[in-house]
Amino acid sequence: MSKEAAFELKIYEVKERTVLLIEQLLAVWEDSVRDTHLFLSESEISDIKKYVPQALKGVGHLVVVEDENGFPAAFMGVEGQRLEMLFILPAERGKGLGKMLLQCGIRDYAVNELAVNEQNPLAKGFYEHMGFQVYKRMKLDEQGNPYPLLYMKLDCIKMPGCNFERLMGTDLI
Repeated sequence: MSKEAAFELKIYEVKERTVLLIEQLLAVWEDSVRDTHLFLSESEISDIKKYVPQALKGVGHLVVVEDENGFPAAFMGVEGQRLEMLFILPAERGKGLGKMLLQCGIRDYAVNELAVNEQNPLAKGFYEHMGFQVYKRMKLDEQGNPYPLLYMKLDCIKMPGCNFERLMGTDLI
């Protein structure tokens, strides 16, 4: 993403979780899941979708990236030091929004742990690129479904060749 494009975006922690915002984020979630979670059936997506509004309302920190028109393009949820969710509209993927959100999570909320579906190799690769390493694998997801989860931790100091300044983007300043 060019530096000019970055200035058109707005990133902020949500203070008031309005009905409209939850609906907009649910749409981002659904579009993102349909694009990246190809292992889920239509009925599974519909079932999971029922629980997303409550997760959005209940997560400790909800951070949104708005596009130049003021509509949510991506979001993340953080609880404690754990990234609970990160979703990006398919049309916005590859523009640095995920990196922007994750850097914000690490910097502002001390995010150092997350779980990712094993069947989502692009997400796993992204998190590895950002300095996370797999430390545990579970055969079932947190709802008991047969979708293996990979638990990852940020361990930049112990990683050979890890450059924390590059990871956080501070070498660009």
